[in-house]
Amino acid sequence: MSTQDAAALVLEDGRIFRGTAFGARGSTLGEAVFCTGMTGYQETLTDPSYHRQIVVATAPQIGNTGWNGEDNESVGRTGDADDSRMWVAGFAVRDPSRRSSSWRSTGTLGEEMARQDVVGIAEIDTRALVRHLRTRGSMKAGIFSGEALTDVDALIETVRSQPSMVGADLAGEVSTTEGYTVDPEGEPRYSVVAVDLGIKSNTPRMFAQRGIRVHVVPANADIDQVRALGADGVFLSNGPGDPATADSVVRLTEQVLGDGTPLFGICFGNQILGRALGRSTYKMTFGHRGMNIPVIEHGTGRISITAQNHGFALEGEAGEEFDTPFGRAIVSHTCANDGTVEGVRLLDDSAFSVQYHPEAAAGPHDAEYLFDRFLQLLDKKAGQ
Repeated sequence: MSTQDAAALVLEDGRIFRGTAFGARGSTLGEAVFCTGMTGYQETLTDPSYHRQIVVATAPQIGNTGWNGEDNESVGRTGDADDSRMWVAGFAVRDPSRRSSSWRSTGTLGEEMARQDVVGIAEIDTRALVRHLRTRGSMKAGIFSGEALTDVDALIETVRSQPSMVGADLAGEVSTTEGYTVDPEGEPRYSVVAVDLGIKSNTPRMFAQRGIRVHVVPANADIDQVRALGADGVFLSNGPGDPATADSVVRLTEQVLGDGTPLFGICFGNQILGRALGRSTYKMTFGHRGMNIPVIEHGTGRISITAQNHGFALEGEAGEEFDTPFGRAIVSHTCANDGTVEGVRLLDDSAFSVQYHPEAAAGPHDAEYLFDRFLQLLDKKAGQ
């Protein structure tokens, strides 16, 4: 193997996985996390919630369907799909496909990673790496290849010196820099303000399919901006970073709840609503990232297989009721695997949120009904 082709993934505890360069050559730093999705790698790589994370794919072969111009989940910071990009810090895989096999493909995954300057590593034992992360927890990491692959002690020190994900305020780094609007086909039934904390492109699309006009606003929007749009409801999106740092969005959420405006949150938005209701958050050992995670809705007993991507969670127990400044609330959903809080709601049904992704692309679609539930809240508020 030539020097240019050699690569190493270095963990902060000193564990090193050696392989070959994949995508761009150079160096990258981030938190090493693993994703259990068997498909949908393009949606994963372009998900803003993965900002500053090195994603390890548990599926052994990645890149089979190449890359295309349609499946990106990054909206672009201007709201322009042409401004879409990969948000991951790096990508680690076992066996990258040598060719792409899809009529929709416009190129290979490796070529697109190189074009976007995303550093990756291939031909490592991803099973051993995932077992290590499951045991020790997600941790600081770096991928180094080409001329960046230098002295081991220096690489470990570089990895350890990067900022921690705890305390990381990242929503503003991925949010739109200017507001934009997504219109439904035909006459809109309602309008919703979506606070972009790292919103995925499929979310406004899901609202639009239900006749809802979406006004997307930056993460630093204040209540005056939200009220000025005269929307019927408010949506809090997914996004990266530590929810304990998002004080301004929590304050905005408290003001929205005080106005009695129907509110719906997803992922990071679930943690924000939880904080506004007085709950605390914590960093999980290795998080939930994948497309096969079962969630129980305790009010109905319904179980959904869900897509998830989060390393922080709300404190709470299944079915727990608690007082808030806005009335009684309940822990409405938990994970069937480990009991992690997966949803909260006010008992008057004016606001609810879930930790998983009902807008999931590339799937599963078990939880799409939550968009209809929010539509019902808008109908109720309108007196229909």
